[in-house]
Amino acid sequence: MVVDNSYLLVISVCVIIILSYIFNQVAKKTNVPSVLMLIALGVGIKEALKYFNISLGNHVFDILEIIGIVGLIMIVLEAALDLELKKEKAPLIIKSFLVAFFALIVSSGCIAYIIHRVLLYDIFISLLYAVPLSIMSSAIIIPSVGSLVDSKKEFLIYESTFSDILGIMVFYFLLGSTEASGTGSIVVGIVVNILATVVLSVVASYAIVLLFQRMESQVKLFLLIAVLVLLYAVGKMFHLSSLVIILVFGLLLNNYKVFFKGKLKSLLKESALKLVIHELHIVTFETAFIVRTFFFVIFGITLDLLSLLDVQTALISLSIVATLFVIRFLMLKIFGNKSILPELFVAPRGLITILLFFAIPIEFQQESFSSGILLFTILLTSLIMTMGLIFKGRESEYVEELNFTDWEELDKEIKVVSAKNMEETT
Repeated sequence: MVVDNSYLLVISVCVIIILSYIFNQVAKKTNVPSVLMLIALGVGIKEALKYFNISLGNHVFDILEIIGIVGLIMIVLEAALDLELKKEKAPLIIKSFLVAFFALIVSSGCIAYIIHRVLLYDIFISLLYAVPLSIMSSAIIIPSVGSLVDSKKEFLIYESTFSDILGIMVFYFLLGSTEASGTGSIVVGIVVNILATVVLSVVASYAIVLLFQRMESQVKLFLLIAVLVLLYAVGKMFHLSSLVIILVFGLLLNNYKVFFKGKLKSLLKESALKLVIHELHIVTFETAFIVRTFFFVIFGITLDLLSLLDVQTALISLSIVATLFVIRFLMLKIFGNKSILPELFVAPRGLITILLFFAIPIEFQQESFSSGILLFTILLTSLIMTMGLIFKGRESEYVEELNFTDWEELDKEIKVVSAKNMEETT
């Protein structure tokens, strides 16, 4: 039986959105990522569909890919609109970039070696499978770190965004290298790709900001989003790192005072621009929520739970997760801050990992690589993040209860009063 009842579909969509909102509220109270609850909901829906003998057709993976692309754009744009570029934040940005870059490269190499030794003969294909598993998920991290102090929250937002962008670049560079004639061609291709993407990003961002601030129509925000999605899609067709376009636009829009100086400042209409920024914040936040909801629910529907019962799959997944956190510990110690908690535990895999896994060309796909490895890695890294945030939350409550700052101030006041009393006595 194929679902053809429009009202039933509408009811299902509404119920999923309501449940997703409830999951978000539960996540805030418990630090359990709402993503895990959404995946579990998808698994439950799959079992219910089986029970009632209902078919969703053959386009579930196509829907998953489309939703994933839109969700990725919204999540990166949402993150960029929350980031402020200031001189005092330069060290934070540099540290987060270095941690993201070296963690990605080292993790990809080590995981590729594990996959090569255990599962796949071809080291290149092993690397193709390893890169997605090495990318942190901004889709999970950004909504999960709101309770952290600003410095740690911003570090993780920057790091996860850089990890997304760099991971996608590396993945598609690897695919492009199959058509290159040699190492020199690959290097030249990478340099040209980066330069072309940066130039296009800057030019397009300036043009979009100047154009949309002058539009008087009430219907313009989804037009703006349509333009960004169009630029992303066109960029991907030309094998550019299109996420850079989204990131640069968001940073430029939210930090227009930094980018529009001198003569460029006279081109701005600040009142109109502030309104666009405010409204775009709302639209991206709401859209990212909806897209994230349906992406992970549909992903749950596509999962094969039997793969979780395979012992080899479990052992490989555990070794991959252990490798990820050992490398993360080293990178945070080398490039990060003195305090690496809870950042050490905040390294979940999610939307990008899934997207790139399904983007591996058919000629490189291997049946011996179980999708259970993907699921195990996502679940384990998410659970580790959950435990880390819960522990940090309890620690913060304890510190807040003690309120050491107030005690120090009180101690100073006591000393001052004591000194005055001594003077008066003398």
